[in-house]
Amino acid sequence: MAEGDTFVNAIIGAVATALLSGFVPLAPLLGGGIAGYLEGGERADGVRVGFLSGVIGLAISLVFLLVVFVFLTVFLAFAPEALGVFGAMGLLVLVLGTLTTATYFLGLSALGGWLGNYVRYDTTIGD
Repeated sequence: MAEGDTFVNAIIGAVATALLSGFVPLAPLLGGGIAGYLEGGERADGVRVGFLSGVIGLAISLVFLLVVFVFLTVFLAFAPEALGVFGAMGLLVLVLGTLTTATYFLGLSALGGWLGNYVRYDTTIGD
């Protein structure tokens, strides 16, 4: 958890994102902020560690998405008549949902990393 220990700080931010995302809106912003605050260094370091925190949080989210996808695949294997309902539109929603989730996690985490670095060096909050 030392200053400049990028991977550990990113893991801490991703865990914070995962724990908070169930009940706190914009949780990746907070997780990236924690990672950026702990990282220190330049603003670019805060953005980098925040983005890495978002990548780790996104990987956790994509594991959940994979479980949902497998469930839907098994469901459609046993109920092929439902394919008409879920077919192309379901696939489109799945792809667009994945892209939206990626943008949400990565963008907010990087912004949070920048803000965390800002709070550490340019405010009196951490003093």
